[in-house]
Amino acid sequence: MSEVKLTAQTRTEFGKGAARRIRRAKQVPGVLYGHGSDPIHLTLPGHELLLALRTPNVLISLDIDGKSTELAIPKDVQRDPLKGFLEHVDLQLVQRGEKVNVEIFVHTEGELAPGGNLLEHVLNALPVEAEATHIPESVSVSVEGLEAGASILAKDIALPKGTTLAVDGDTVVLQVLAAQAEEPAAEGAEGDEAAEA
Repeated sequence: MSEVKLTAQTRTEFGKGAARRIRRAKQVPGVLYGHGSDPIHLTLPGHELLLALRTPNVLISLDIDGKSTELAIPKDVQRDPLKGFLEHVDLQLVQRGEKVNVEIFVHTEGELAPGGNLLEHVLNALPVEAEATHIPESVSVSVEGLEAGASILAKDIALPKGTTLAVDGDTVVLQVLAAQAEEPAAEGAEGDEAAEA
């Protein structure tokens, strides 16, 4: 897991007008909270934050006003629905060695058994508990040769050392659905065209 260093300034202006001014300056308003402490309202560098958030569950080392350094993970990111730019970010304060609950992406490898069956991702991301400084970006699961009706449960997925499930082990993560039979009417129409030819 990567750690990204960002500089941040505390802010005392709030509301939509202040947030717009921050965004016009190519920065992002945010809040840092956790460990029972009062929330700290921050201004973060927009481009650097955008790059950092490309890594799932990135660990951010925040240099706040040049006075203190805090570790945080992103908990909620708000984006403009049309343009996609960052509007606001909530960061959770963490400490080295602390366990946190996060979701990690599930990637699949291999090919299903022949037959045109479909693989359904019941969960795209797997809830896990991991040490804040060792959060895995994703897990890989082999679906090689699986046939219709097969499923992979949360407990079937090999997790990195130090990572445990934060969901019931019998939760279905992936399942193989049988290929849909073609419509009989369509087959009949094709047969009529062949007869005419």
